[in-house]
Amino acid sequence: MIKEINLVLDGPNGRPLVVDYFLPEQGKEMPILIFCHGYKGFKDWGPWNVMSESLANSGIAVIKFNFSFNGGTVSQPIDFPDLEAFGNNNYSKEVEDLVAILNFVFADSRFDIVNRDHICVMGHSRGGGIAALAAAEDERIKLLITLAGVSDFEARFNMGSEEFKAWERSGVMYIMNGRTKQEMPHYFQFYQDYEKNADKLNIESAVRSMEKPHLIIHGDVDEAVNVKEAYNMANWNPEAQLHIIKDANHVFGTSHPWTEENLSKHMENAVEHIIEYIKNN
Repeated sequence: MIKEINLVLDGPNGRPLVVDYFLPEQGKEMPILIFCHGYKGFKDWGPWNVMSESLANSGIAVIKFNFSFNGGTVSQPIDFPDLEAFGNNNYSKEVEDLVAILNFVFADSRFDIVNRDHICVMGHSRGGGIAALAAAEDERIKLLITLAGVSDFEARFNMGSEEFKAWERSGVMYIMNGRTKQEMPHYFQFYQDYEKNADKLNIESAVRSMEKPHLIIHGDVDEAVNVKEAYNMANWNPEAQLHIIKDANHVFGTSHPWTEENLSKHMENAVEHIIEYIKNN
């Protein structure tokens, strides 16, 4: 396997993109999967490295990356040393980051061995929503996989609540990261960007309009993104394939750090379906 870790690219909004890629050595014309992490996530979270190597060993090239405003830095791509960047992140920036990764795949000779006509984007949680938006708009993307993906960005703002009103008044809201114990800022620009671009950031519209293969994987005891959101997306796209994993939570039985050599039972189940779906489409 050919791989490069922590490759640094210029991002579209003035911050770098930190990227990993895994290229199988089984020959040319392999499909390629671009993976988007979720909210309070990063490319090296939990099992994502083991997952990427497992996919590459099956003959699928993989790229994963940190969204440029996820709170990581070039020197410390794991966790959140730059909370100011985190607070200035928004959905539009993440879509633009994903497009920049697609541009990299098409421009860089390292990817001449992949089949650029067989590009899949996959996102976990919030990253699933970002992947869906990009897949609906970018013809270079041929397949979409949402892994415990969200189906509605607007619902997450809880508009009209006292918490939302306080956020608007103060301009910042803090969310505790249960693992790192950081108070993570969310500046009100996050909502303002959504409001300005609501039509472009509508996941339902994206999924309904998309005439591409779509695999939806979700756990039935997901505590962070209710499994109803998977059923929503399946209803919007009758051609989508829905795979519900019994007793699986939001991270499919994994955690961070993930020190095991193998994936959890539920994540292994997900990866088997991902491999089958990509190779059959």
